[in-house]
Amino acid sequence: MTDFRALVQALSEGRVDFIIIGGLAAAVHGSARLTQDVDCLYSRAPANLERLVAALGAHAPYLRGAPPGLPFEWSVATIERGLNFTLTTDLGDLDLLGEIPGGGDYDALRRQAVEVDLFGRRCLCLGLAPLIRVKRAAGRPKDLEALAELEALLDERGPAPH
Repeated sequence: MTDFRALVQALSEGRVDFIIIGGLAAAVHGSARLTQDVDCLYSRAPANLERLVAALGAHAPYLRGAPPGLPFEWSVATIERGLNFTLTTDLGDLDLLGEIPGGGDYDALRRQAVEVDLFGRRCLCLGLAPLIRVKRAAGRPKDLEALAELEALLDERGPAPH
């Protein structure tokens, strides 16, 4: 069971630059769909990688779905050599994404994120229209199933102010 509050707090308290995306972002925007993990887009700036490693280090990050005992070192070097990580931690499941289809990386999506209060922390969440765009680009069945509800939520808000 994922402790959404604890994961968001660990990243926030660690001063990690990240944007909530995926199912949790959809819930922030009003979706009733359930999610099992926290998905976030993280900045790949060297200082942020150090903060990310420190923030999660005490929570036993390990590659989700990997066989037990497979060597895995949670370090800046590991993150630098990879891009997207599906992790399990003692706080629950966390998907750390360096870039996403239809959106790009943290720097590309930073301007399309909104600041929200989530579990008592101010953090960035991908805006509803860009969330719809990246879910459509991902093309996975679960993302495509979510589109009708997200588009209805966007329609309820009316046209964006100019």
